Amino acid sequence: MAIEPLAIGVCSWSLQVTSVPELKGFLDRLGVDVVQIACGDPHHASWAEGDAMPAAATAAGFRMSGAMLGFPGEDYTTPKTIERTGGFGDPATRPERLERFRWGLARTRELGLTDLMLHAGFLPHPGDPARTPFLDTLARVSELAREAGVTVAFETGQESSALLLRTLTDLKCDNLMVNFDPANMLLYDMDDPLEAIEVLAPHVRSVHLKDAVRPTVEGAWGEEVPLGRGQTNTRAFVKALKRIGFQGPLCIEREAGTQLERFQDIEHGVRFLRECLAEA
Repeated sequence: MAIEPLAIGVCSWSLQVTSVPELKGFLDRLGVDVVQIACGDPHHASWAEGDAMPAAATAAGFRMSGAMLGFPGEDYTTPKTIERTGGFGDPATRPERLERFRWGLARTRELGLTDLMLHAGFLPHPGDPARTPFLDTLARVSELAREAGVTVAFETGQESSALLLRTLTDLKCDNLMVNFDPANMLLYDMDDPLEAIEVLAPHVRSVHLKDAVRPTVEGAWGEEVPLGRGQTNTRAFVKALKRIGFQGPLCIEREAGTQLERFQDIEHGVRFLRECLAEA
């Protein structure tokens, strides 16, 4: 089912659901039917349906914009722990993570989707000896995805927009794009999201709508907050998405609080985004 530009949606893992019917129930209560859905491997937002999840999801009546893949062993305790453990950054875990990525590609296609989002890991800067083998791994990611007919969107946040743009330019893989999360840039104390969206505009495939404030202590996380209550400037961000011609949905992500608190914050986010869209 086609999804209209800037349709409001939600990320399934933000609702901490464990089954497709539970997800459908939350979506109905929110009054939205668009979702970016977790692939559902055991360590990241697993599904009670197991291997039957794709069939259950495609029959549930909601619209899916893409799938999200996590990797075993990713540790978000601090920015430093995720720098060591995130994505394809550690050469020792690349072979097993490429296999997990193959699984994610198959799950994406079983869901009837052509978009898969993930964290690539911390990108080495030009001149760093680690850069060439890292980019070789991402080129392999592109090759595997192309064979499956899938576009991969790397989530923003841990690097500057300039470094991400340079990396995409160096790779020259048109099926490697960006899942733009403005709040991540604040949580990692990186770029200004409104400037970064202009830099990365041609490569933005999908977005997460999330809000945050920058850290007050170096080396610590910033704080995630409900939409409209942080430093992202969501109203201006929605206007920027319109200005650059973004055609995808606005998927709300919330990764703090209990399930009830997350639902209430997402419910607020849906209302707030409707206000933003009316003004944009």
